[in-house]
This record gives sequence, structure tokens and C-alpha cells, in this order.
Amino acid sequence: MLVTWKYRPRNTFIQRLDPRTRLLFFFCVIFGLTLPDIWDYRVILPLFAMSLTLYLLARIEWKDVKRVWLFIFVLVFMIVGLNALLSGRGGPASVTNTASPVVFEVLGIDVTIAKIWFALTQVVRMITMTLLAIPIPYTMDPNIYGTAFRKLGSSDKVSFTMDLAFRFLPTFARDFTITMDSQRARGYELEKVKGGIASRLRKLAPLIIPVVMQSTVTGEEVIDAMDLRAFGTNPRTWIKADDLRYKFADYIMLGLALILLVGGFVLRFGLGIGEFFIPDFFTNLFL
Repeated sequence: MLVTWKYRPRNTFIQRLDPRTRLLFFFCVIFGLTLPDIWDYRVILPLFAMSLTLYLLARIEWKDVKRVWLFIFVLVFMIVGLNALLSGRGGPASVTNTASPVVFEVLGIDVTIAKIWFALTQVVRMITMTLLAIPIPYTMDPNIYGTAFRKLGSSDKVSFTMDLAFRFLPTFARDFTITMDSQRARGYELEKVKGGIASRLRKLAPLIIPVVMQSTVTGEEVIDAMDLRAFGTNPRTWIKADDLRYKFADYIMLGLALILLVGGFVLRFGLGIGEFFIPDFFTNLFL
């Protein structure tokens, strides 16, 4: 289930946007989806449709992201979805406190219409965020991560921290893949790793230990390189800082992000729209 993010230039609308625009838009949508008591599908579905449109505009090949989506589906449907379906936790109290017809029972737990609708709402929320997040590592130059945060006004330390954080998982996945291929070349049969949890962990030691050691050594090398360059003593320069310039499309996207953010506040706190409720058409499906 390892995922290796492979960036490559694509002549797409998404990749022509300024990295700062994409980050700000992403944060605005996330903030809008996580406003207090935003559970109304009439608010979530338009954001989902917009995120799906932007994802398709990125034109990322399925072969590049199929492992990512497999991991996301397992995480969202098996963990988030099942938790919401069986327990109703993580949402408004009305999911479990409101009287709702029981559809079926699992292990002595009543699964009601309210829980089913809440689970669907949770899954759509998570997928909406994922649709905006996945294109970032595939379509944004890794060399520009830190620069983008610096140009957004972050300090050098915060910008460099974010740069390293964005690079960590792909680097870890790459090191694991290299180690796995090296062990296979030495005759280690990974496909025959069977047994209980303790047995599997013991047999995976030839993979885990080299990767952990490599990560530790890499971290020390980064620290030494930063110390040698006196990082943090004075403001530093960023090579590609002058390459980041807002264009007309960036202003359009930033305006849309602002509309989404302000609109979310107006709908929730001004008009009182956004609270959890079960639409009649969904209730009628089970009656």
C-alpha cells in the first residue's frame, strides 16, 4: 500500500495557477467544511462538485494515483464511514439523540436512518478534502513548497518546516521501495511473509530497520547542512521567490475562495443554514 508521489510538469489549468493560490483555496474550502455544525448536504455537495471539477482539470493519470485512492477508500469508508454508521460519533448530538427508524442491526447496535445519512455526509466531506489535496504533490513542484509558504508571509523556520513535512512521506516511501527491491535482489521472499502480527513484524525487520536508519541519517544530514549554513541566524533568500506571480486566473480563484469562506460564515451564522437534518427523500427510501 506504499504511495510514491511523482511530480511532473503538466500543461493544465491547475498547474498554471500560482502555488499560493492553490494552498489558499485549499485552506478556505477546508475551513468552510469544518465550520461548527456544517452538516447540510446542500452546502457540502456544491463543494464536492467544485472539488471534483478541479481534480479532473489536473488531468492526473489513474495509474499514478490508484494506490492513493485505494488507501483513501480504506481509510474513509472502513474507518470514518463505519464509525459514523455504527456509533454516530464525531457529529452533532441529533444523530444519536433524535428518534430515527432502525434500518438494521449489527452486533447488537441499531443502525438508524440518521446514522446512515450522517455516514454518507462524513464520507462526502472527507472525499471533498481529498480531491483538493491529492493533486498538490502530483502537480506542484517540490522545490516550490517552502517558497510558497514564505511568500504567504510565514517565517523562514515555518516555511522550511512545511517544506520538509511535505517531502517526508514521499521520501520515506521512496526509501522503503528501494530497500524492498534491494532485499528482493538478495533473495528475501517478501510475498511469503505470513503468520501472526508478531511473526510478520519480525520477518519485516530487514525492511523496517534499514528504512528507519536511513530516515535518521537523512534527518541528521539535514540538521548538519542547516547548521553549516547558519540557518535561523538571519533572514534567508529563496531562489524561486521571484518566479511566483499572481495572474488573472489566480485572482479569479482567490476571489472564489473568498466567496466560499465568507459565504460559509453567512450561511451558518447569519442565516442559520448548515445544521444536520435528514431529507425526506432519503427517509422515504427506507419506509
